[in-house]
Amino acid sequence: MGREEQIEEREVLDSIFPDEITDISETEYRISVTLDIPDDEAEPPVMLLTVRYPEDYPDKAPLLELAAPQNSTPHEYLNIAEDKDRLLQGLEATIEENLGMAMVFTLVSALKEAAEQLMQERRDAAARAHEEALLAAEREENKKFHGTPVTRETFLKWREGFLREVEEARLREEEEKAAEMKKARIKEPARLTGRQLWERGLVSAGQEDVEEDGVPADDMQRLKVGDN
Repeated sequence: MGREEQIEEREVLDSIFPDEITDISETEYRISVTLDIPDDEAEPPVMLLTVRYPEDYPDKAPLLELAAPQNSTPHEYLNIAEDKDRLLQGLEATIEENLGMAMVFTLVSALKEAAEQLMQERRDAAARAHEEALLAAEREENKKFHGTPVTRETFLKWREGFLREVEEARLREEEEKAAEMKKARIKEPARLTGRQLWERGLVSAGQEDVEEDGVPADDMQRLKVGDN
């Protein structure tokens, strides 16, 4: 009974997948499943589902294996080598529901739908992440055109800093003025007396206007005559 159902199902599948199905043995074949990805310019991904009938199929689940075509490039949102376990596990409920009936077409349809949904979810997540990145960049850009909101705390902090800067500027100005006044009060070099000029060799004996201890030479001479 089981083998007759297997042969009948295989013939039906030939009419459904005339170009996609390839026999491996009397009880094993491979179906090529091309995914439909709307608005996608990339090459649509292809999955190869291998089906092998156990002796008691369809009362017992078929043996399934999923792979990518040889030398194919993984799609941006689907890597069959990494996603196959997840996709095959997603068929377990469908298998349980269809035990006792030919189920391969149902399994292919469920597998195709699950893979396309997985890709769409990843595409949507990537779009959201891209949008969030753009919004974050826009928020950072907008910060350049908006000052920090003024609160009581920020105003008091600004006022404290402003008053400190004013006081520092006042002190610097006073110090500069004091330095200028100090320079202005520097005295001129003291005038040397006649004795100091004579001792230092700055005058000769014939100079009559040289002061001695601050007294003009003529006066000194008159003082000497009076004493005699």
